[in-house]
Amino acid sequence: MTRKATLQDLEQLTILFDSYRVFYKKQSDIKAARNFLQERLELNDSLIYVHEQEGILTGFTQLYPLFSSTRMKKLWLLNDLFVNPKYRGQGISLQLLESGKELAKKTNACGVMLETEKTNEIGNQLYPRAGFELNEGSNFYEWTTS
Repeated sequence: MTRKATLQDLEQLTILFDSYRVFYKKQSDIKAARNFLQERLELNDSLIYVHEQEGILTGFTQLYPLFSSTRMKKLWLLNDLFVNPKYRGQGISLQLLESGKELAKKTNACGVMLETEKTNEIGNQLYPRAGFELNEGSNFYEWTTS
């Protein structure tokens, strides 16, 4: 079952989130992960959906609200998607992606955008299957402080 995360999910969600960060080659930091997620949930500045199976959180996705000036509508950034490796291959990622798409429809947003590494073979096969289209007409630029 996929549902919106609550503060009661924080302990299990923290473990999933930390594993997600480690997947992207960040150092494990359970305390900081917990604080980050707790802040998102308390401030309501992102929406986190979790997939739960027999009381165990098996995956999550986190979306942040943005706006498209040219379309004059809300646009959701699907920033995080992770499924515990033990539960992969069961369609959980597709269910989580569907939750994001339903959110866009419910909030009258113009869509959902996401980014993944070119080397993320699983994601690059998954997203087109879920109806996402690769935008080859844009360049993605980034400026970071560190």
